[in-house]
Amino acid sequence: MDAMQYEITLPAEYDMKIIRRRVADNGHLLDDRAGLGLKAYLIRERGVDGSPVNQYAPFYLWNDSAAMAHFLVGGGGFQNIIRDFGRPAAPHWTGIACHAGPARTTSPKGASRRLTPLPADAEVIQHEIEELGRLAGHDDVHTAALAVDPHHWQLMRFVLWKDIPAPEVSGAERYEVLHLSAPGLDSLPVTSPAR
Repeated sequence: MDAMQYEITLPAEYDMKIIRRRVADNGHLLDDRAGLGLKAYLIRERGVDGSPVNQYAPFYLWNDSAAMAHFLVGGGGFQNIIRDFGRPAAPHWTGIACHAGPARTTSPKGASRRLTPLPADAEVIQHEIEELGRLAGHDDVHTAALAVDPHHWQLMRFVLWKDIPAPEVSGAERYEVLHLSAPGLDSLPVTSPAR
């Protein structure tokens, strides 16, 4: 599993209805994408739920890294982002753990993402894996994932939530989910979370 997210920060006066319309018109295009576990079409709106910015920030969990590469550079869809917004950086993380939450059968409305520096201590990873399992047991969790960026030595925890706004999570950005494409959801890990 690979995680990927690009963030397109928009002007403060940008009409976010444009992004909402874009997703409503085109979100379904990845509903059957081979190799894709899920794509959450995420936004943050300036002044809503504490967001300082307007942002379009799609998040992906890929079951197949070759499919991710094709999407980015093989004409598999990312060219539309480049055409409309320029070429943003597309950070990606190597998956460590992923859990299906009790709300897996619902359409998530909120998401949270927390990035933290990764110390050299391996015990920290085990603690984060255990914490992810506990968090995934929350009734409102759809999917919870933990991944690492070994270039910047950073951990990323991403959670899809049943409702919006996503619960307050210390140090996390909160997003609204406009659409979820989940063609390979059943192929993502479905480990039962710790209780």
